[in-house]
Amino acid sequence: MSTGLNGNGVRRSGAISAANPGPVRRPSDHPLVDPITAFYASLLVNLLAAAYAPIQDCDEVFNYWEPTHYLNHGYGLQTWEYSPDYSIRSWLYIVIHAIIGKTGSIFSRTKTFEFYFIRSGLAFACAICQSHLFATISRTLNPRIGIIFLIAMITSPGMFHASAAYLPSSFSMYTTMLGMSAFMDWSGGPKTAQGIMWFGIGGIIGWPFATALVMPFVAEELILASLTREGIEVFRRFLDGTVRSLLVLALQVAIDTFFYHKVVVMPWRIVLYNVFAGPGRGPNIFGTEPWDFYIRNLLLNFNIWFLLAMAAAPLLALQRLIQGPTRTKATLLRSVVFILPFYLWLVIFSAQAHKEERFMYPAYPFLVLNAAMALHIVLLFIGSSDPQRLMSRIPAKVRLGFASAFVILAIDAGVLRTIGLVTAYRAPLQVYDALRQPGIAKAERTVCIGKEWYRFPSSYHLPDGMRAKFVKSDFDGLLPGEFNEAQIGFGFFSGTWLIPPGMNDQNIADPGKYFDVDHCMFLVDSYFPGSQASALEPPYVLDITIDHSRLFSLSSTKLTHPKIGKTMESLQASTTAMWQALLSHLENYRTRMAEQPKMVIYGLLVVILSLWLFSAVIGKLRKSTFRRAASPDPEKPASKTPSAFKAQERPPGVWIPSDFKRPAPEPYPAWDVHKTDPLPYRPFRHGPYYITMGLRTMKWDEWIELDNHYPKYHADKARRITERGSKCCKTAPEAFDGAVELLEEFCEYLPQRYPSLYRKTSVGMDNLLTGESFNIVERPLVEDPMAMAARMVQDDLAIMFEKPDGQYYLLAGAILLAGFWRLEDKFGMPLSEIHTSGDVPGFKQKLEKGMMNFFRRVQPNGPVLRNNYFIQVDDDLAWSRSIGDEDSDGAGWFTAEKNKAIAHHYFRSERQSLRRLPRSGGVVFTIRTYFHPITEIAEQPYVPGRLASAVRSWGDDVSRYKGRERYQDVLLDFLDKKHEEQVANGLDVEKEDEVRSYPY
Repeated sequence: MSTGLNGNGVRRSGAISAANPGPVRRPSDHPLVDPITAFYASLLVNLLAAAYAPIQDCDEVFNYWEPTHYLNHGYGLQTWEYSPDYSIRSWLYIVIHAIIGKTGSIFSRTKTFEFYFIRSGLAFACAICQSHLFATISRTLNPRIGIIFLIAMITSPGMFHASAAYLPSSFSMYTTMLGMSAFMDWSGGPKTAQGIMWFGIGGIIGWPFATALVMPFVAEELILASLTREGIEVFRRFLDGTVRSLLVLALQVAIDTFFYHKVVVMPWRIVLYNVFAGPGRGPNIFGTEPWDFYIRNLLLNFNIWFLLAMAAAPLLALQRLIQGPTRTKATLLRSVVFILPFYLWLVIFSAQAHKEERFMYPAYPFLVLNAAMALHIVLLFIGSSDPQRLMSRIPAKVRLGFASAFVILAIDAGVLRTIGLVTAYRAPLQVYDALRQPGIAKAERTVCIGKEWYRFPSSYHLPDGMRAKFVKSDFDGLLPGEFNEAQIGFGFFSGTWLIPPGMNDQNIADPGKYFDVDHCMFLVDSYFPGSQASALEPPYVLDITIDHSRLFSLSSTKLTHPKIGKTMESLQASTTAMWQALLSHLENYRTRMAEQPKMVIYGLLVVILSLWLFSAVIGKLRKSTFRRAASPDPEKPASKTPSAFKAQERPPGVWIPSDFKRPAPEPYPAWDVHKTDPLPYRPFRHGPYYITMGLRTMKWDEWIELDNHYPKYHADKARRITERGSKCCKTAPEAFDGAVELLEEFCEYLPQRYPSLYRKTSVGMDNLLTGESFNIVERPLVEDPMAMAARMVQDDLAIMFEKPDGQYYLLAGAILLAGFWRLEDKFGMPLSEIHTSGDVPGFKQKLEKGMMNFFRRVQPNGPVLRNNYFIQVDDDLAWSRSIGDEDSDGAGWFTAEKNKAIAHHYFRSERQSLRRLPRSGGVVFTIRTYFHPITEIAEQPYVPGRLASAVRSWGDDVSRYKGRERYQDVLLDFLDKKHEEQVANGLDVEKEDEVRSYPY
């Protein structure tokens, strides 16, 4: 249990892609922005959208807000899609939001509060999904890609109005982010079932066509299955995800059957109408757009980020062409899988004649990810210090300024467009405010809407009981009707199953939907200078023959006010070219600042925010692009004690049994006792060398690691148990219960994690490879419990128990492959003496106090990991013969032959886990040794240079402890030459932190 070189490491990111066999990149656990900070930033922007973003789509009003209003308030407008004759809208989606709205009514009974409460709920849900995906990108791809993704997400106008929109496409966007995250994160194995489930939920509750986005991930799974022969396992994951989705579909069918009074499979009905409706039906009857509609739209909503997203594939291809294959987590296959969905979505929907902005919402996260990956590639290029590249000759400050200006331009363009949306398009949400004045808001009054029927908000913005009516205009399509308010028949909400009159699926006008303008109590109208009037759309505002007291201020005063007039004028998209849109927003914003002093304050806040973003982005880019990337410092102590390690109030030596139960692990993906290679732990880094405990959090799935060296390790351990007995395996009487508890843990964990090797039985478990059967319930046990535990895993094992003096003692152990120390020397010793007797460097000065505090505080739910490494000059895994005979009292490095040939040099790495057993309170060490020839690991990129630097950085005490004097000449000479060879063959030393991360 020596303390050697350790560090704050990283979580394992998962399996190695077949497209790039070799060591996997494990990114830092320290993203440039904490996930909680990302959540707060996303939530703030989304709440602003919920409060100020205009409703941009009449579908949102009439297909979602109005049915929700009907459920919660008993009346509302109904479209033909909700007629039982057609039934192509799901009530499950409405019910979810109606429940949220009903919850909001607890705090305030006003309908506008309920409206904004639902919007705030959508903003909260979106922020959770955004921050979750950000954290996954930062952890599994690159922290810099993560921060770019976050910046683009929270500053893009497209995300601003999609985040809190009450639309199934927004809901599908949320689930897309969760599905992306699941497929992207391979830690603990592929999360295929979870990913399929999220995409399935998005397609079932949201929009069926959004499931197309899962296809690249499914294709990747099938490709990897064909390469690794994991077809059965992949099929199981697919089946699992499909079953989860079908359960959600069953719930939806049940809810819709309740409301429509007939069995309805909604996703199929939506696809049936939109794809197989036949002539005279289908989405095209509601309008068509040219093929470049989405390109123009996305340029407005994502500006530079859209251009980067489109450039992602060419930039990736160019990067691969120039640099060649790199050993990174984001292999070529994975990179293609990540960037492909956005292109796929854009092509599919650009080919459709009927186009609407909301159709792009589900692909927005992929667009932003493409943009982040593209900018990351650009930053790698301009940040290069390779003297052979022209870019390196440009001063770093100039390159930094260019990169910063590029990002700031994208941010400012997005923020200004968002301001334009809020200030120039918000009039419809404000027009009804005057109706809520005292004496005006009376039930049974009517508000008539004519040529602007599709711009105005839902019944949520009208006072209770006041109804919206439609007057005839030049629009000749089918207008919404009203839900039947009769209370008849079986069940609630009879308006959902009673067939309304005048509905059709061909957009044919129904005269019954029109209201006589002479009977309107109030009338909403708009007037744009230069607009053409018609017989059905006269300028009511200017008509002096109309009783303006009935028009009220909605038409006569409000719309002629310069503020509202300017707002409504900017709504005429047909008179404003795309390239003029941003300028019109700026002009409108300037006018409003002149009219209202408070707008000056808003302007100052925007300036301050922009300056803060500018400084933040500059700092992040400088750290991540123009300086050597900061990988986790393996010797830097943690600044905060994890909550899991908080001290438990108890007397020394007394453990209060905990009811904590370890989470069941997922089966190790595609694990094979003959084919799964050892993980490539290389826990060293460039000097200087620091001494710390080097702890990092452990995932429960990763507690025990087995690989294709298991047969050899098992045979060696069995032989040594027979030959050396209690010298290697021993359990003190007072530690027996703790050792049995460890056996119980193994018999639960191993069959779950490695089902192809172990099978759970009623008395323990069976080893399917060796034929061993472990009975852990019989008494007495057939052998020492620690010996039995040693046969189950490749690790050496030790359990420390606290005594009344507050010290932790080694009272149970199975130390069979330690190489440099013997259990019989340390058994029964307290923790401090174990280390001082072994002359561990810096223990008293730097480690003892922290180690004692840690052992006192560690809780059952707070497992940790640490790594160390040694150089050995013989090939014996169990005991290093070069330091002397195992049974000799005088073993030490002084006996080792000096400067043996490099072929005799071996790299020995230990991965130690530490966890508290909940029942007995013992602290378990698992010590897994990885053993490889130096000549083998030196073939891996960057390893020889980094290892040489690490060895040279050892101080005198560490050098004595690790025996450097006996092998340094041969070892360092060999490593230096290998490093020079790698550099000569094109190795870019500046990119080491891009492809390597401690402890790998």
